[in-house]
Amino acid sequence: MTHLQAGLSPETLEKARLELNENPDTLHQDIQEVRDMVITRPDIGFLRTDDAFILRFLRARKFQHFEAFRLLAQYFEYRQQNLDMFKSFKATDPGIKQALKDGFPGGLANLDHYGRKILVLFAANWDQSRYTLVDILRAILLSLEAMIEDPELQVNGFVLIIDWSNFTFKQASKLTPSMLRLAIEGLQDSFPARFGGIHFVNQPWYIHALYTVIRPFLKEKTRKRIFLHGNNLNSLHQLIHPEILPSEFGGMLPPYDMGTWARTLLDHEYDDDSECNVDSYSTPAKDIEKDLSPKSMKR
Repeated sequence: MTHLQAGLSPETLEKARLELNENPDTLHQDIQEVRDMVITRPDIGFLRTDDAFILRFLRARKFQHFEAFRLLAQYFEYRQQNLDMFKSFKATDPGIKQALKDGFPGGLANLDHYGRKILVLFAANWDQSRYTLVDILRAILLSLEAMIEDPELQVNGFVLIIDWSNFTFKQASKLTPSMLRLAIEGLQDSFPARFGGIHFVNQPWYIHALYTVIRPFLKEKTRKRIFLHGNNLNSLHQLIHPEILPSEFGGMLPPYDMGTWARTLLDHEYDDDSECNVDSYSTPAKDIEKDLSPKSMKR
């Protein structure tokens, strides 16, 4: 085991070997092969290429070197093409902060039986008067940046549950094709996370119709991992045990506290509503609780 695998439990090390083709004897060579491809894309500013950073892309693509490099390139290309999204990319940005406090996203305390982090979204919580859908996407991407620092989650991945209860037709009308495309590109095509399942519960007919529209734009692998449960929480429980779910999902735990994950990111600034105008790229990235943009992404 190399120092790059130091954060992994013995069980996860074995999982990485069997499922992701991770080999400690060739790990540094694998990373270097991806790094050597950087020169083939001079149009992209690769602002971080250290071993630990490249490793998460290899894990996301099961150590297929070219696929890992393509994901790495798309990661930075997405940020170059959407510069405004990544200005003030920190938890204390007013829009991101409010989205986080409303549970966009939330994170359950317990992992599922595969060791995956369970993210939850309660769609009806979106307050259109205080922040935009782009702010919600930024809050989700920011949260993933924090969580993917954990090597266990790089290997085991994530599960997402979206509860559409009380999500109105008016709110749904804001889910425009351009916004949905931005989210798909950011989450499916440009981020080194392994999503083991995306679960819709209590979705109204217009969300089901919307999914039918966007389904052709999803990769086949993504489509296979999307489950539309409707009001049938028993089908959800067959995939995620009710012992680790809050009562909103028919689970055995108390109702979810929307501020749980926001407090982790914001710490003592959770209750501070004053705006912070410091550009996140010039803030020390070691302060991961306050600024979770990639460490070397500085202007």
